[in-house]
Amino acid sequence: MIEGERARFVADADASGQRLDQWLAARLAPDLSRSRVQTLIRQGAVLIDGVAAGEPKRKLAAGEQVEIAMPEPEPATPQGEAIPLDILHEDDELIVVNKPAGLVVHPGAGNWTGTLVNALIHHCGDSLSGIGGVKRPGIVHRLDKDTSGVLVVAKTDRAHKALSEAFADHGRDGDLERAYVALVWGIPERLSGTVDAPLGRAADRVRRAVVPQTRDDARHAITHYRVEERFGEDQTHYAPASIIECRLETGRTHQIRVHMAHIGHPVVGDPDYGQAFRTKANRLPEALKATVLAFPRQALHARLLAFRHPTTHMMMTFEAPLPADMAALVSGFRQL
Repeated sequence: MIEGERARFVADADASGQRLDQWLAARLAPDLSRSRVQTLIRQGAVLIDGVAAGEPKRKLAAGEQVEIAMPEPEPATPQGEAIPLDILHEDDELIVVNKPAGLVVHPGAGNWTGTLVNALIHHCGDSLSGIGGVKRPGIVHRLDKDTSGVLVVAKTDRAHKALSEAFADHGRDGDLERAYVALVWGIPERLSGTVDAPLGRAADRVRRAVVPQTRDDARHAITHYRVEERFGEDQTHYAPASIIECRLETGRTHQIRVHMAHIGHPVVGDPDYGQAFRTKANRLPEALKATVLAFPRQALHARLLAFRHPTTHMMMTFEAPLPADMAALVSGFRQL
């Protein structure tokens, strides 16, 4: 099959009870591997009786109509787009931005446009070309799509090398400092502490989870936290919450979100690691309850970033205030 092509099949009696990915891969071999078929299924490119199949392991029934549509080819390199940037600092070596929530950092499957990289290519022009890789030009660290805050991007190979080394070292040599602020459910018993718990892939292979150190995919992960504000601690009627500052000793995917959930204080609004706590909104005043339920993301913000400049070697510190949506959410909890 080629890009843009469609193929249709009807499951016969022998197909009944078979896994969709196995059955479909057998019919598309050798053009598509089973792993490629599984990816297409998860991306919604495979329909059963007109409805996205969703799961590769879904069992077929005789008579079902299976349709697969190969996606159109995606651009090999990101293109510049006129997306507004909140620039905190820019010079010949680097650019520091305050990333809004909802903005993906770099292009990937399903997100080839509308990313921070697209905006940077438009803003910086050819100076960003190829630095750190075609699809991730200048990127030395990232923030989740729905996490806001300070992010630095390299504009030269020299800056990319120096900043990449600093982030890889996680500030152990004193050349990097990162602080995040999160609104979490509940109030930790200890007002400051360290979560030292390895992370690996969760059962769904998409999210992350705390896993045994002995597992093959276990990665060392340490988060230091400090409670800055406590809301509703002197009453029992409403669900309490806290503002927590987190500083990373390691930088794993979703680290703060997983670690906070692990100690029983998930980030408010977190769709992946805080769903079990969503009903706590029912124990809030009606106005605040509505604000919490309408909040579309995890209440996590990269507040501070400090690093040594790659050419001047001076320490530079940048801070970004809470975005309006998170500030309104915190303001509501302060009324408890």
